[in-house]
Amino acid sequence: MQYPDVTLLITHYNRSSSLEKLLSSISEQRLTFGAIVVSDDASNALHSAHLRELCDIYPIQLVTAAKNGGLGHNINKGQRAVKTPYTLYVQEDFQPTGAFPRAFGDALELMEDDRTLDLVSFYAYKPYPYTRPYRKGYSEKLFKPMPWYANHLKFYVYSDHPHLRRNEFQNKFGAYAEGVNSDRTERLMALSFIKNKGRALVYDNHYGLFVQENTTDEPSTATFRSNWRQSSNWAVKTIRYAYLKWKVIDQTYQLATFKKNTH
Repeated sequence: MQYPDVTLLITHYNRSSSLEKLLSSISEQRLTFGAIVVSDDASNALHSAHLRELCDIYPIQLVTAAKNGGLGHNINKGQRAVKTPYTLYVQEDFQPTGAFPRAFGDALELMEDDRTLDLVSFYAYKPYPYTRPYRKGYSEKLFKPMPWYANHLKFYVYSDHPHLRRNEFQNKFGAYAEGVNSDRTERLMALSFIKNKGRALVYDNHYGLFVQENTTDEPSTATFRSNWRQSSNWAVKTIRYAYLKWKVIDQTYQLATFKKNTH
């Protein structure tokens, strides 16, 4: 399947084996794009050497950095290299399943049919709490500002998980925040998405299109967050419950005072 109007943008940092698996999966599924941009965040010498090897195998446009600038900087510089109308954004530790090609074609068709759609999301750790059915196995995310809609996940109408977006995305929602950690980068873009009335779809089977794989050689950096979420300790669960309710209040305030990043 050929998608000349779509650039596959992959952000990468010290996970070149994971990147190779992603590129191999894309090739095996015979998905071809207008371009494949790999934005590297100053990986170490070992992974940089592997990146150069991958450039000899796959049609990669490699965008490098002199020093590590964080996720926001990495996405921004990668996005500047995109020339097509659409961007398929994927971090390097995700791999598409066999169901992805058809669902992706449907997502692109939906965005072409409705110019008011800004983003289609293909993966989530947990289902978005407030949705309405759309079409072709997708639902629209609905942000509910009223305080009795108290699920903290409601603020993630946008998320950094694999998604399709228009190339003018940053014109509407601003650049990604730089100089902060990746979680805050994501939260600030999520707030901008809501503030600027973004519309997003999500695939109903949120684990059906991508698999996130973190090996012992190239582990996730989110270990603490995973342990915090999964702990069965009553004290931890009580603290987490209180924290999440406070988070809804805090995010509501941040949304009310939010200003788009124009840098």
